[in-house]
This record gives sequence, C-alpha cells and structure tokens, in this order.
Amino acid sequence: MATRTTTLRPAAPVPGPGAPAAAPGTLPGAVLFACTHNALRSPMAAGILRRYHGTRIFVDSVGVRPHQTDGFMIAVMDEIGVDLSGHHPRSFEELEDENFDVIVSLSPEAQHKAVDMTRTMHCEVEFWNTFDPSLIKGNRETRLAAYREVRDQLEHRILARFPVPTMGRL
Repeated sequence: MATRTTTLRPAAPVPGPGAPAAAPGTLPGAVLFACTHNALRSPMAAGILRRYHGTRIFVDSVGVRPHQTDGFMIAVMDEIGVDLSGHHPRSFEELEDENFDVIVSLSPEAQHKAVDMTRTMHCEVEFWNTFDPSLIKGNRETRLAAYREVRDQLEHRILARFPVPTMGRL
C-alpha cells in the first residue's frame, strides 16, 4: 500500500486584497478565529495568539458545527507549551454580544458565517484557508506530523499578522 504524503503550502503572511490595512504597530483589541468544528484549527490559532500576546488582545474561537476536541491538536499544542486540554468547542451562535475587530476564518464554511456576521458587526474579516490535518490517514507519527505542520503555519501567519511588540514599541 502506497503512503500518501501531503505538502502544505505556507499561507501568505498578510491579509488578502480588500482587507483593511491596520496602521503599522497597531494591534486589534479583539480577534475571533473560526473553523468548521472548533475542535482543531481555530483553537490552535487562538492558543498561539494568546501565547504571544497574553491579555493584550482578547482572543476567542468558534466553529460552524462544534465537534469533540481533537486529541492530536492537544498533543501538538502541548509540545509548544500551550495547554488546550480544557478547550470546549463552541458555535457562532454561542457568542454572547461580543464584538471583534478581526475575524479570521480558517475554512470556507467559517468564512461564510464570518461574512454573515459583518451584517450586524463592523469588523475586518480575513480568510486564511487552512488545511484540516484530521483528513490525513496513517500511523500516529504521520498524523502528528500533519498537525505540527498546520500548527507551525498558523504560528508563522499569526506572528506576521499580529506582531509581538518589541521593547521600544510597548
């Protein structure tokens, strides 16, 4: 049986055309990450942003159809010191009158819901189409490698979009 390998391309480090550009050196006050199930990609992204910005930015995550938290996601995030073992997947409908400056959707379904939200909320929406590593089949190490690749791509993209202030910019 042939082993299928998938190479994930790094996401572009800046928002796509039409996205409002933030002033240099400014960070949003609140960011929402959204994916299909809020079990893997969006909690990963939220955990990474919290790791670098702590309470400087309010961060949350949701999914279109919440599903059980993914154990491989918990494992690869633990490798970088981010504990997501207590994550409880939530839906867009469970958001309580929260306003966000930026919504980052990580799947096409989440992008559709995010755009719908802009009918009642003024915010920037960015689409970072992110591969779902749960689709990879194989042994544990093969699957963990796919999750690590997605984690690392999200980290790269997040640091490019939401840079960590240096001492001179605090």
